[in-house]
Amino acid sequence: MSKRNHQIVPLRAIDKPMAAGFPTGSLTAQGAGASLGVCRQASGLNLTSPAQVREWCVLHDFHPNRTLGQNFLIDRNILEAIVDAAGVRPGQRILEIGPGLGVVTAELLCRGARVTAIEKDHRLAARLAEVFGSEPGLQLIAADALEVDLDALLAEPFDALVSNLPYSVGTRILLEIAMHVPAPPVLTVTVQLEVAERFAAGPGEEARGQTGVWLQRLYDVELVRGIKPTCFWPKPEVSSALVRLTRHDRHALSPEESARYLALTKYAFMHRRKQLAASLRNAPDGLQLETAVAQELLVACGADPRVRAEDLDVTQWCALVRAWTA
Repeated sequence: MSKRNHQIVPLRAIDKPMAAGFPTGSLTAQGAGASLGVCRQASGLNLTSPAQVREWCVLHDFHPNRTLGQNFLIDRNILEAIVDAAGVRPGQRILEIGPGLGVVTAELLCRGARVTAIEKDHRLAARLAEVFGSEPGLQLIAADALEVDLDALLAEPFDALVSNLPYSVGTRILLEIAMHVPAPPVLTVTVQLEVAERFAAGPGEEARGQTGVWLQRLYDVELVRGIKPTCFWPKPEVSSALVRLTRHDRHALSPEESARYLALTKYAFMHRRKQLAASLRNAPDGLQLETAVAQELLVACGADPRVRAEDLDVTQWCALVRAWTA
């Protein structure tokens, strides 16, 4: 997928009605800090009131899009838990994906953060521009987060990612940002509970998989708390979880080793029910090994030669890759 550069224009220069279309690109208000007027309510709308959020949607003929994963956070306790878990401090640069109606955005601004928020839905982006247009410290990008040029976006490092990620593409967005250089050192997100469990699953656990092995090489993953479906509107069919990922450097790999790590773990978890050494005999070029050779490498890494992919910890995966490329 191609990555598009985004153009920054002043928020106050946008003067479009709520129902109108919204220009592709970025909108920004420069500065730092925020007035308390938007911290708890935005344009008179209490974003943690289910009744008021529903009323706004009805008034503007806005129907939350399941395809886009639009489930608005409406619980103040969870809102504060998200921002508290991120450890947001005044002056920090925070990246937010999928701000929706702006409930997390307002809380971040209230705490003195400088926020860059990326919103795909042009109607929601228009509302955010209308509500926060005079607020310093906010950069609003009206774009699909999966199409934004991450090299340009992350050129000036962020202190953290804080997001109620859309269910539909949350994992993909998180992986693309987490594995980019430079990535924010702290990622605090809400995702489906099942997804969160995959992020945090350890060796031998049923939820252990490729995504968790990729993230855990770079971050310590912590499930902070579960979130009930009633904390969102529309209410999703599944529970959610608040997850905090904190960057570490315990498993540093060279670029060549990193590429092999990704390719090897991806292949291994595609054949997770097979013993790893046996599955590598039929692997594509570059990953293929005779079973006996693969078993020797596994033993050298402190693993059982009959091990399956989900049984290896990240340290063993890294040792295997290093031995392979030595």
